[in-house]
Amino acid sequence: MNEIAIVVNYDNEKPTVSGRELHKALQIETPYKKWFDRMTEYGFAEDSDFWTILSESTGGRPSTDHALTIDMAKELCMIQRTEIGKRCREYFLAIERHWNSPEAVMARALQFANQRLELIMQQNNELLETNSRQAKQIAEMQPKATYYDVVLNCKELVTVNAIAKDYGKSAIWLNKWLHEHGIQYKQGKMWHLYQKYAGKGYTHSKTYAIPDDSGDSHAKPLTCWTMKGRLFLYDLLKSHGFLPLIEQETADDEA
Repeated sequence: MNEIAIVVNYDNEKPTVSGRELHKALQIETPYKKWFDRMTEYGFAEDSDFWTILSESTGGRPSTDHALTIDMAKELCMIQRTEIGKRCREYFLAIERHWNSPEAVMARALQFANQRLELIMQQNNELLETNSRQAKQIAEMQPKATYYDVVLNCKELVTVNAIAKDYGKSAIWLNKWLHEHGIQYKQGKMWHLYQKYAGKGYTHSKTYAIPDDSGDSHAKPLTCWTMKGRLFLYDLLKSHGFLPLIEQETADDEA
């Protein structure tokens, strides 16, 4: 038994052996092709009991070989009715017992499970990469927040101080700039729009109760800007090169 060493291929679903190696081990004198053609007359079917393959070339043309199932190999050994045939058959029986042992069956099951797990992990990683890529594309496709968005989401009146902060400026600077550009004038302590801009809904007067040092409250009028007025100031300031901070950051990101 020790001298029999026919290589068994475990790469397929079923273990297989080379027809040419078996032919050599059985010490058959008839040329391989004639012998194998005659053996197939016993009812062996291609793609079930054997598969036709080309053996590796050693310089000339590749020769035809066959991958035989262990069952077919055992039967071929019996057909020969020789002592070497009997020993080869016992060799295959031992291989078959090992292949069907609980340990071998469990090992194959674990190998299959590991392959499935590896495939699932690979698919999961690919899915995560796809989701991440799509999320990034969606984020890039979404429009950047603009000052218009901020203004339209605010329905309340705002002071000139709040608007000035949107540009990183002070109320004193903005009031002075609007005065220099003919938008407003000061009467007493209160700013008013020139007639050209008055009556367009840009501003609205609001009265605040301000306590004095003694704790008494005094009404004080204050000019506030409406949503329409803020958008007017936005277009005006933008035409002179002034952008609100939110759009300055967006411009820096895109640069």
